[in-house]
Amino acid sequence: MPFTAIHLLRCILLKHEISMHSTVLTLNMENGDFVPPQILEFHITALCTAISAVTGTEIRADAQDRALLKIIEVANRFGLEIVEQRWLTNQPTGVHGYGCVEFLARNVIPADQVLPQPVQPEKLREAFLSLAETLGIDIAILPATRQPRIPRMVAFDMDSTLIQGEVIDELAKLAGVGEQVSAITAAAMRGELQFQESFRRRVALLKGLPEAQVLSLLGKIPLMEGAERLFRILNALRIRTVILSGGLTFFGADLERRLGIAEVHANHLDIHNGQVTGEIRGQIVDGARKAELLGNIAEREGIALSEIVAVGDGANDLPMLRLAGLGVAFHAKPLVRASAQAAVSRVGLDALLYLFGLSDTEQIQPTKEAAATPTAPTTL
Repeated sequence: MPFTAIHLLRCILLKHEISMHSTVLTLNMENGDFVPPQILEFHITALCTAISAVTGTEIRADAQDRALLKIIEVANRFGLEIVEQRWLTNQPTGVHGYGCVEFLARNVIPADQVLPQPVQPEKLREAFLSLAETLGIDIAILPATRQPRIPRMVAFDMDSTLIQGEVIDELAKLAGVGEQVSAITAAAMRGELQFQESFRRRVALLKGLPEAQVLSLLGKIPLMEGAERLFRILNALRIRTVILSGGLTFFGADLERRLGIAEVHANHLDIHNGQVTGEIRGQIVDGARKAELLGNIAEREGIALSEIVAVGDGANDLPMLRLAGLGVAFHAKPLVRASAQAAVSRVGLDALLYLFGLSDTEQIQPTKEAAATPTAPTTL
């Protein structure tokens, strides 16, 4: 087994003397006012692989030593001390080839020192996001006061989030306009084009594509790594799942069936006489519509927005990421990573479970219980 960042992190933390002091400061998350002497706490979740995402090579032990010292250094620079640690993976490299450890960091100020400026959560998050990019790992830092940690509902984008590609780009290849559509898609995801404008332009280029070729795409775009495992556990935990997508309903409906998703909201590709007309039927699901749908579903189901996690990769996902209690940028563009509360960029979709505070053991238990529950007999 290679010496990983997690091995070294454990060593560092065992050597790191943790001192408790009585004087504590915090930041009022509503208006930014200094409010002593409340405690400001964060969960720092580190997802570390043995292979650097930056260089593609195995990370040397001495390089990991410096990297992990940087993590502690950043926390200390903001007046935070690590007061607890918890392994979420059952072993340092985990069942997926990476390890995950969660820290509880607390803003503790020694009584004999002058009180520094209150911590600014956004600055703290930006510092860890920058560090994660440099180290080639994922680091999420979230307020420890966020409740509940395990959501009642998770809303997903579809293209490049639940699946490894963009449906409309694949249809464009079948229609012989792949390069044109891909260029428009990329510009829209970077936020350079308004989504509705870009979407209509892309769909118009599909005019004349036979319906049979559209349907031939079902099952051909791979699911995102970790998606099947994630949904198996979410379903076992009875967490409601929905797709809110700027993609196309025919593909979303297939995922709904395959993954046990509760409902899908996407765009209806108009087909007449066996051919794509180049038009969309009904209201286009853009960023604003995603947020609206999220709010409507939450109200209908009696779920507080604080109990919802939203996951996406593009600029049109930002409205729902901001509305949800936790917004996660997954394998996202830089603009989205910088704007979301948390980012997962280098591991599979099931890593979301670690952000919910669920260890490997806690993830396995609900699926075992679900498998052991007898199915009610069908009434004929």
